[in-house]
Amino acid sequence: MPRAPDPYGLPVPRKPRRVSAFFKILLALTLVCGALVGGGYYVLTSVQPLNLAEPEPTEACTFSADGDTDSLDPAQAANAATIAGVAFERNLPQQAVVIAYATVWQESKFYNIEYGDRDSLGLFQQRPSQKWGEPDQLLDPVYSAGAFYEKLTEVRSYTDRPVYEAAQAVQRSADGFAYDQHVPLSKVMATAFTGESGPTMSCVLPDGVGETDLQAAREEMARVFGADPAALPPGGGYRTGDLGWAMAQWAVANAREYGISSVTYQDQRWRAEVGKKGWQTVPDAAPRGEIVLE
Repeated sequence: MPRAPDPYGLPVPRKPRRVSAFFKILLALTLVCGALVGGGYYVLTSVQPLNLAEPEPTEACTFSADGDTDSLDPAQAANAATIAGVAFERNLPQQAVVIAYATVWQESKFYNIEYGDRDSLGLFQQRPSQKWGEPDQLLDPVYSAGAFYEKLTEVRSYTDRPVYEAAQAVQRSADGFAYDQHVPLSKVMATAFTGESGPTMSCVLPDGVGETDLQAAREEMARVFGADPAALPPGGGYRTGDLGWAMAQWAVANAREYGISSVTYQDQRWRAEVGKKGWQTVPDAAPRGEIVLE
C-alpha cells in the first residue's frame, strides 16, 4: 500500500529492512573467526619458545640383566650390593641371593630401617627377641645378611623350593606367600649385582660424592666379600657370580658413602662426574686382578 504524502512536503522515510536470520548467523561467524585469528596471533607471538635443554639427571642406580632394566636409589643399591657380597663370602649359589632379595623387598624395600613390627629391625626385619642378634648387629647389613643366609642354608633343598617357601621357612612371617610377588625383579637384580651380567650397574650422582676415604672403602669391601679388592683370587670359581664385577659395582653403589670418584676394573671405568654414561672402555686398564678406586 503506497505511503501517504507528508502534509509538510517532507520525504517520508522508508521502514528499515529486517535482517534475515541467515545474515545474522553469517555476521556472528565472521566476528568469531576474527577473534580466533586475533587470539591465535597473540598466542603465537607471546608464548615463549620451548626449552629443549637436556633435563637435569636424576639420582639413581640403574641395573640391567636379561633384557630388563630397573633402578634403585643409591641407598637401596648399596644394600643390595652388600647382600650379594655376603653370598660371595659364603660361596652360596645365586638362588640364595634371589631368595634374600625377595625377602628384603617385602620386609624393608632395601632400606635399613630402625623400626618395624614389635622389635623387628633392619633390612630383613629380624627380631632380637627371637635370638637373631643384638639391635646394633641387626642394623649392620653384613651381619643381618649373614644371619639370614645361615638360617637359609639350614632349610632342606632350599634351592629347589619356590622362593616364597624358602623365604618363609626362614622368616616365618604372617603371610609367606607375599614374597612371591618380588621374584621376577629379584632375579634380575641377582644377575646384575652378582656381576654375572658384567658391568651393567651404574649410578648417577648429580650432587657428587662425599668425603674421600678409600682405605675405609677397601676394608669394607674385604669385610663384605671376604676378598681383597687389590688382589682378587685368580680363576673365580664362585657359585654366586663374577666376584670382580660384583665388587666393582659394590664400589659404585657406595661411591657417595666413601667419596669414590672413579672405579676401574679390567678395561672398564665408571666416573662419578659422568655417571649417566655408565661404564666406559679405557686404554689404561686396571692391573690384572685388581679393582682400582680413586
